[in-house]
Amino acid sequence: MDLKKKGFQLPDNSQFDEETLTSTYGRLVAEPLERGFGTTLGNSIRRVLLSSLEGAAVTAVKITGAVHELSSITSVKEDVVDIILNIKKLRVKMHTDGKRIATIKVKGPGEVKGYDIQVDSSVEILNPEQLIATLDKGAVFEAEMYIKKGRGYVSAELNKEEELPVGMIAVDSVFSPVRKVNFWVEKARVGRATDYDRLVMEIWTDGSVTPKKAVSQAAAIVTDHMRIFMLEQDEENAEFEMSSSEGLGGDAPVFNPNLLKSVNELELSVRAYNCMRNADIRIIADLVERTESEMLKTKNFGRKSLNEIKEMLQNMGLNFGMKIDREMVNKMATSQVRSVGQDAS
Repeated sequence: MDLKKKGFQLPDNSQFDEETLTSTYGRLVAEPLERGFGTTLGNSIRRVLLSSLEGAAVTAVKITGAVHELSSITSVKEDVVDIILNIKKLRVKMHTDGKRIATIKVKGPGEVKGYDIQVDSSVEILNPEQLIATLDKGAVFEAEMYIKKGRGYVSAELNKEEELPVGMIAVDSVFSPVRKVNFWVEKARVGRATDYDRLVMEIWTDGSVTPKKAVSQAAAIVTDHMRIFMLEQDEENAEFEMSSSEGLGGDAPVFNPNLLKSVNELELSVRAYNCMRNADIRIIADLVERTESEMLKTKNFGRKSLNEIKEMLQNMGLNFGMKIDREMVNKMATSQVRSVGQDAS
């Protein structure tokens, strides 16, 4: 459905303020919007950002010398409750699925901090200066932690449902990578009319995901849920759905427009981008046709780059090794170019 032809005012664009954009903060503006849509979209995206994005967190802790949460540990300033509270403040990023085990072993005197945690290459501690415990002279602090991916808030009771070894204490987990979201709606002008909306959003993340990626993921989640309410479609929508389905087979019922994007939009490292260029990978459709093993055979392309790109593709609803109908991709690309040309005229 072409909403512009039906008189709807759609936003010209939505963009982040590049001057203030960081890996943990972003200010997004979308305008102009039909009156009321600023609040509608702002509320929806804000709720999804705070509750539905995937992140990683500690789910259980085992501290040598502690039988339960009310225990105290010899020569350690904090009791177990305070230590667990400090551990829950750790911000974590995982590059793989499944459970990972992290360990700590520190001798006093001194402070135990996030950088003392021993993890494998698939896990990053994003706030290494986070205090965990304070040790007196002669104290030895040993701990083991389970780290997993999840969404939103999960209570210790739910984390207990997994079979835990003796001495392992389940903790509350906050998986959401988004720490805070503000939004407000201002007046926007279109010609002489001033009753349109201008949506402004501020997003703070923990660094495991950028504000841009967070908003993209939230928008994708909202879009996927809205599709179920398309109970009746006009001929234009039905024709597009049918042609898109034929183009991608059974794996994806709707053509994914991300396939037409340039790989430049993936925010790759210089090394990874050069690998793509040398392998003649120009758009994302070229990329997803390759299998993971094929990508690893690319000169100078390593496992770390593979995992980063894999995560980006998953956020777009794509993955490696997809079967792509090149005829359909070319047809959609041509249609996109025509649309841009018509808008320009």
